[in-house]
Amino acid sequence: MNKKKHIDPIPDEFDNYEDAAEFWDSHDTTDYKDNFRNVEAETEFISHYFEIEIEEDIANILQSQAHQKGVTASRLANDLLRQQLTISK
Repeated sequence: MNKKKHIDPIPDEFDNYEDAAEFWDSHDTTDYKDNFRNVEAETEFISHYFEIEIEEDIANILQSQAHQKGVTASRLANDLLRQQLTISK
């Protein structure tokens, strides 16, 4: 016996982002192929970000000092690495 899968309709509107997220967390977009359209888009990479591993105690100090200086940990890490590696922006 070939049962057809029940597919809930997409609401016309969501009350908020949380409701939209909840709907799509529990539904598969591949069930709604006819509701989507292809679009042309051009993109350009402006920057690259890299992930490196650091030890927990260093991360804690970095976070603490960044907070004291009123900057993000990423900004402070970049500044410190730039100084230590003697490179210019």
